Amino acid sequence: MEIALAESAYADLADIQAHYNNEGVPEIGKRLLSEILGHVQMLVAHPSIGRVVPEFGEERIRELIRPPFRIVYLHEDNTIRIIRVWRSERLLRLPDSGSSS
Repeated sequence: MEIALAESAYADLADIQAHYNNEGVPEIGKRLLSEILGHVQMLVAHPSIGRVVPEFGEERIRELIRPPFRIVYLHEDNTIRIIRVWRSERLLRLPDSGSSS
C-alpha cells in the first residue's frame, strides 16, 4: 500500500504550519505536522482502520482522528490518498454537482 498526498492535503498542511508561524510558535506547527504524517503511516499496514466519514457515508472515504485534526483519505486499490487535513470540529461537504461556482 502506498501513501499519496493530494494537492488539497498539501495546502491544508501548509495552512496549519502558517497558522502556527503567525502565532509565533513555529515549533508547534512542525511538531503537529510530524505527528500527523507519522499517524498516517499506520494506513500502510491497516488501510481500513479509519472510520467512514459520517458526512459522506462512502466506504472508500475514511478518516483518522488525530486531535485536533481529521485526516480524511480515499482508500483506493493500492493507494491511500490523503485528501484533507482539517480541524476536528469542521464538517465536510461534497461539492454541489449542479453548481457552476
